[in-house]
Amino acid sequence: MKELLSPIIVVVRDAGRAILDIYHSEFSVSYKDDSSPLTEADRLSHDILLRALRDISPGIPVCSEEGSARPYRERKGWSEFYLVDPLDGTKEFIKRNGEFTVNVGLIRQGVPILGVIYAPVTDTLYFSSEGEGSWKQIGREAPEKISVMNAPRTEGIIVVSSRSHGSEDLEAFLAKLKVREKISAGSSLKFCLVAEGKADIYPRFGPTWEWDTAAGHAILLEAGGRVTTPDGLAELSYNKETLKHEGFIARSSGKAYAP
Repeated sequence: MKELLSPIIVVVRDAGRAILDIYHSEFSVSYKDDSSPLTEADRLSHDILLRALRDISPGIPVCSEEGSARPYRERKGWSEFYLVDPLDGTKEFIKRNGEFTVNVGLIRQGVPILGVIYAPVTDTLYFSSEGEGSWKQIGREAPEKISVMNAPRTEGIIVVSSRSHGSEDLEAFLAKLKVREKISAGSSLKFCLVAEGKADIYPRFGPTWEWDTAAGHAILLEAGGRVTTPDGLAELSYNKETLKHEGFIARSSGKAYAP
């Protein structure tokens, strides 16, 4: 998988630059049937990524948030496929707070084995491939290996949560923990904060889609963390009959956090 990273990183950066051109313009916003927002940047990034991934890996299907839904009878035979979120954090894009990303994850037999997350505004890149660890690169600086925080935090854990989503279930869950600090962030950057040890846990109790988590899950796994079902009993899996997750807990797996 390591050989796929370089070309995927190139195209993810290309998509990010195209998004920035629109970000700095007077763009319009439309809405999908589920009332979630959609911009020209979502569509353009989807087109760039879909075309490039098909060239890079002609035999690997691509499932994108902005693509046509693929029925399970077709998907269930896929041993590998890409999960793509062309613009994760569209609400943050519209608010112009910079906390949006381009996400590409590669799934094999239900497990994320490669992830690339790019934040165009800060020119920050996170990436991983199976067995090669997780890395962070800012601009053109040399990439640095990242890992979760496993040392105990005696004053309590650091929790990262969604800037745009909250729930009573989340507050009830956090009430059982010794929380030192709560950080709010947009898009898949929450996974990255756990992966680089700046937070210990990212719990999400509302529904999400597989393309929302695939790249961040891959990066967190290689950084030494886990992404489990809300009950903590199983690792989050992919290519289910429905592409929706009913919540998850992304966490460091060492002494910094214990459920």
